[in-house]
Amino acid sequence: MNIAVVDDEEVIRRQINGFIKKQRPDFRVSEFVCGEELLAENPGFDVVFLDIQMEGMDGIQAARILRQSNADTIIVFITGIKEYVFEAFDVSAFHYLLKPIEEKKFMEVLGRAVREAEKRAEQKRRQIFIRTKNQGYTLDLSNILYIESRGKKVEIHTADGEAAIQVYATMDELEGRLGDGFYRCHRGYLVNMAHIAGYDSDSIVFSGGEKVYLTRKKHGEFVKAYMWYLQNGGVSCV
Repeated sequence: MNIAVVDDEEVIRRQINGFIKKQRPDFRVSEFVCGEELLAENPGFDVVFLDIQMEGMDGIQAARILRQSNADTIIVFITGIKEYVFEAFDVSAFHYLLKPIEEKKFMEVLGRAVREAEKRAEQKRRQIFIRTKNQGYTLDLSNILYIESRGKKVEIHTADGEAAIQVYATMDELEGRLGDGFYRCHRGYLVNMAHIAGYDSDSIVFSGGEKVYLTRKKHGEFVKAYMWYLQNGGVSCV
């Protein structure tokens, strides 16, 4: 995990760095003395511990700019003044730590921040961006029921009952992007295994009653893949 510590007091930076390394020595920690330095670097930090009162750009200003480029960054403000708490809410701060920093409280907040960052990263991995001729869509993979080949286009059928989305893409391309939770049961169909309600010798049935063709030569392979999926953390939506 990539963490930034931004404070114009070296003793505070060293203290926070030490706390983090004590709990998670595998984390990468970068230190900055001001908001300008953070924004100049900004390699996509997962968590930022950010002092509010600093020379030049203060922490609130830095957080506003950071939010424009990375909405998912976890921001934890650090300050000696309680009155800033309301401004912290305006930039969706995750937490607000008061100086002097107590180790027990810091470790608690660090643990919660890390869990939230991991949750957000997992959510991003569970999404795919699809571009049509005139629009772009960010789709949750869990909402994709199956994908059907339509000549030079594919149709993405979703579980929410909305109209299928037509995209200029190949099945091979989408199969590579979607990952292990999806199975190519036929050259013209790519199914989300989380929505499978049943199958027989030549078809796969989804929870809403829809069916797609399962080629006979892939039946045995499909059953193995589906069983592996369910036994290794795959979650059925049915």
